[in-house]
Amino acid sequence: MTKNELFDRIVAILHDSFEIEPSRITPEARLYDDLDIDSIDAVDLIVQLKPLLGRNLQPDAFKAVRTVQDIVDVLYGLIREKAA
Repeated sequence: MTKNELFDRIVAILHDSFEIEPSRITPEARLYDDLDIDSIDAVDLIVQLKPLLGRNLQPDAFKAVRTVQDIVDVLYGLIREKAA
């Protein structure tokens, strides 16, 4: 899965689950400041991202995540790690 495909999936999840307008969801968008994703929402988001990997996601992997692009980068790294 490419980074663009991951971004598109994340946009769909944020729109469907949190009713965020897709036009607000950019790679640079900050989850808390720009998209109003709080810590409880972040846990819900991690649960919904699990099917992209087919395994449990460790919350520690998301400690440094601040933007939508950070989510893409972490997921992309985990997918590549699984494939290796």
